[in-house]
Amino acid sequence: MPGATLLTGIGELVTLDPAHPGPLGILPDAALLEVGGRVEWTGPASAAPRGDADEVIDVEGAAVIPGFVDSHTHLVFGGDRSAEFEARMAGRPYSAGGIRSTVAATRAASDEELRRRLAGFVRELRAQGTTTFEIKSGYGLTVEDEARILRIAREVTGETTFLGAHVVPAEYADDPDAYVDLVTGPMLDACAPHARWVDVFCETGAFTVPQSRRILEAGAARGLGVRVHASQLGPGDGVALAVELDAASVDHGTYLTDRDVELLAGSNTVATLLPGVEFSTRHPYPDARRLIDAGVRVALASDCNPGSSFTSSMPFCIAVAVRDMRMTVAEALRAATLGGAEALRRDDVGHLRPGARADYVVLDAPSYVHLAYRPGVPLVARTHVA
Repeated sequence: MPGATLLTGIGELVTLDPAHPGPLGILPDAALLEVGGRVEWTGPASAAPRGDADEVIDVEGAAVIPGFVDSHTHLVFGGDRSAEFEARMAGRPYSAGGIRSTVAATRAASDEELRRRLAGFVRELRAQGTTTFEIKSGYGLTVEDEARILRIAREVTGETTFLGAHVVPAEYADDPDAYVDLVTGPMLDACAPHARWVDVFCETGAFTVPQSRRILEAGAARGLGVRVHASQLGPGDGVALAVELDAASVDHGTYLTDRDVELLAGSNTVATLLPGVEFSTRHPYPDARRLIDAGVRVALASDCNPGSSFTSSMPFCIAVAVRDMRMTVAEALRAATLGGAEALRRDDVGHLRPGARADYVVLDAPSYVHLAYRPGVPLVARTHVA
């Protein structure tokens, strides 16, 4: 077949295909045939259709997994907040207000500065196995700056999110409702053509539930899918709002009530957990075990941002989720791949079933378990993006 590549000698192939055994659809001693950037076939290496391949690659017993799907990042920004991190590690608590310092630095940065920094982050993501990623705006908070962040983000991913409602900028501190008018009017007009999603930080110190509703409904009316930041700093009604509006994902979920869990379990909304945030802020980790046992669909994402989670490493997030959030390694890997795809409402990534994009990662390890077993070790030998 033209453009066909056979990956063989796979010691452990994680397909997440329900046609194969176990929760991860693992095939030992396996092979994968890619044709035209799509998975054509998976199965035992002994049965591999070698005659159909233009190229054969032997990975010599390595594990192969789907590429990670990082469904929550903030990769376009200026400035640095390492001093804030250092102070927080010395005992100063985290609050949402630090975002404004990044806003000032981002407004001052040129397009080329933002583009150059973003390219570096994309290299980091790829080196650590991420093949699909979302990027939010939210560090401009003016019509012009929010639109340019999304234009730049759109150059590297189709998963872009309008987050003009990140915080109320300083110039609107005395009239937050006027800022909501801006977000739902001229800012949305300028940003909607460059975004697939709309998001809001529904939290004390950011946006109230009524304000969040206005913003999300305005975005949905423009054809944008809904995402919500909620319950990061304390319990609230953001999860209920997300479920009511059929949000694809509600992110953070550090402080969830029993009612929140019940609502999520009966909904189409994915709970996206961001362990890098709790690692960096010393807030309590969300209880992933509680969510999974209740039947909630769970994703893991990096929330890569300069203030509360400056990591682009999905393997790190998996290791922390296993160690501190009561997830099994299999559950964490699923959440970082298929869970992320579900949080983006994508059925073509996050797994290696026939017909999927052939986005895969070859590990320098015999099993996916090493992602948590060997934390901090660079185990990604190759990231293949179809």
